[in-house]
Amino acid sequence: MSANIFKELRVNRQIRAREVRLIGEESEQMGVVPTDKALQIARERNLDLVEVASTAVPPVCRMLDYGKYRFEQTKKERKARVSQKGGALKEIRVRPRVQDHDLETKIKTAKKFFADGDKVRFFVIFRGREITHPELGVRALQKVTDDLKEVAVLDGKPSLEGRIMSVVFSPISAKKPKEQPAEVKVKEEV
Repeated sequence: MSANIFKELRVNRQIRAREVRLIGEESEQMGVVPTDKALQIARERNLDLVEVASTAVPPVCRMLDYGKYRFEQTKKERKARVSQKGGALKEIRVRPRVQDHDLETKIKTAKKFFADGDKVRFFVIFRGREITHPELGVRALQKVTDDLKEVAVLDGKPSLEGRIMSVVFSPISAKKPKEQPAEVKVKEEV
């Protein structure tokens, strides 16, 4: 899993500028110095010279432990990726002549998906001559829309593409509200 979003920075001898604006390890400004002198100062302090702003004139370089810096950045990105849920698109398929109980079961499943923050796409699949009665598919999707109106919103009109009629729903609230812990009353002893 080495898909690294972390952008590579120029380090030590990769820096091509003749002089750089140097920033110390405690974020103190050390002024504009020749690159060779900046490298020498960094080496004396057992640190790396890292170009943090290459478009500035002169480029801004910072003294830091590059290995540690990369590790911290990768850790931040991984944490951001984990906490960032995209809200997957779940699909539920029904037939035009679906029975009410079966449709209610599908709606209950969709509500679980909405509770997780996912979008849901309902498909009505027509087979054979069923396509001559698209009103049956519209009726099924209308029932779904009516039953889900308090937990989801419609993302457009139902569309008929070939033999498939579909509609997409988004959850009204992406996250579940956190349950408040019940207050615990402490009995005072007299």
